[in-house]
Amino acid sequence: MKAAVVYWSGTGNTEAMASAVLEGMTSAGAEAKLYTAAEFGADLLDGLEAIAFGCPAMGSEQLEETEFEPMWDSIKDKLGGKKISLFGSYSWAEGEWMENWKNDAAASGIELSYEPIICYEAPDADMLSRLSEMGRSLASA
Repeated sequence: MKAAVVYWSGTGNTEAMASAVLEGMTSAGAEAKLYTAAEFGADLLDGLEAIAFGCPAMGSEQLEETEFEPMWDSIKDKLGGKKISLFGSYSWAEGEWMENWKNDAAASGIELSYEPIICYEAPDADMLSRLSEMGRSLASA
């Protein structure tokens, strides 16, 4: 299986989460690659069966606006039929950005393959384990 983890991180928290998801994918035997949002686009979708997207809460509970959101908006309508999951970190509020993101994905015809994972600030060992399990699940047939 070919898979990818695509993320944006400002503090390193979401990057650490992305690395744990990637570890789970590769441990399940997937040929998986880590991309920043700036590196990823529609031209990389062919052949990918599973993609985990990670973005922290920004501003007033929204996706990062300069790199991640434009990338997401440009590909979300092309993700049907792929195994998709969402993850990210936050440090205030209650995680409303993830609910908004889930709703946006659903409105674009995306059926998430794994329940989104949100993390308050830096991920601890338990959180990293949960994220690795997300990756394993996405990489499983």
